[in-house]
Amino acid sequence: MSNLNQQPGSQHWAMQGERGSFWLMKFTAALLRLLGRRLLSPLLYAIVIYFFLFGRKARHSIAEYQRNLAAWSGRAELLPSRRSVFRQFMAFADSLLDKLDVWHGKLPLAEIRLLDPTDLRSQLHQGGRGQLLVCGHLGNLEVSRALAELGEQVRMNVLVHTKHAAQFNRLLGEAGASHLQLIQVSELDPGIMLQLSERLERGEWLAIAGDRVPLQGGRNVTVDFLGRPAAFPQGPWLLAGLLRCPVNLLSCLKIDGRYQLQLEPFAASVHWSRPERDAVIRQWVQRYAERLGQHCLSAPTQWFNFYPFWKCNERDEQNVGTPGKRSTGV
Repeated sequence: MSNLNQQPGSQHWAMQGERGSFWLMKFTAALLRLLGRRLLSPLLYAIVIYFFLFGRKARHSIAEYQRNLAAWSGRAELLPSRRSVFRQFMAFADSLLDKLDVWHGKLPLAEIRLLDPTDLRSQLHQGGRGQLLVCGHLGNLEVSRALAELGEQVRMNVLVHTKHAAQFNRLLGEAGASHLQLIQVSELDPGIMLQLSERLERGEWLAIAGDRVPLQGGRNVTVDFLGRPAAFPQGPWLLAGLLRCPVNLLSCLKIDGRYQLQLEPFAASVHWSRPERDAVIRQWVQRYAERLGQHCLSAPTQWFNFYPFWKCNERDEQNVGTPGKRSTGV
């Protein structure tokens, strides 16, 4: 919940937000053991309502996302209102409760609808070289990550920017997640690349977010997302090219009260010569941004980036709740 209240010009989200995420996870895990989900739910919803009421920047950021999605798709019903912004906050609270269920074994794979038209799931068990999964902060990442635990029993390595990876791993172990490992990657240095290559050779899979720019100084590229320029990380596509591994997309959206996990092939290979590297990576990032936008339309209130994603000028909050007002910054 930490990135709900970040101010422009403050610490990068990976320095500030993930610290709060660690303490939130520790806090909620303790409360769950003490109270159980039934008693914890009202408290968690109250916390999210507090952030909705006092998190002005977070409200603006969600309203901006909804406005851009409506303009890009031509669907006026997606334009932001106070009610629609509040629904997105509450969807976030609901996802937090579901995360707790995942790590305590109360959301088995049988209750998750798997969409895998090319049978990528079978490749998890073939014993060959691992692959790269790119996911985003749309839907419930924990359900996606739990694919490694819920019946698949494959080693999944999640690449993160948080400095608290060791503490997160300890908490995940306490929750029973034995096949999930968080690996902190601020820079793609030779040591990290060698470690990741060895994991792929052992048949392990790598997962990385494709919609969060790395720590300041990291590589990113600006592409069109929902009709406006936004920064996306180059990391997933640099990794795919350097490690010479296929790239698949992983998403998990809650549709009609049931999670729908989708695996889809995206790039059989990413390769370039040095002079064309930047152009090739930009093309792949743009393709990913377009696919992410399409997924946003499937679950519009499940976008959980609560900070100024487009880094545009702040809008007056009176625009939130003004029907028919479209974004002019296309």
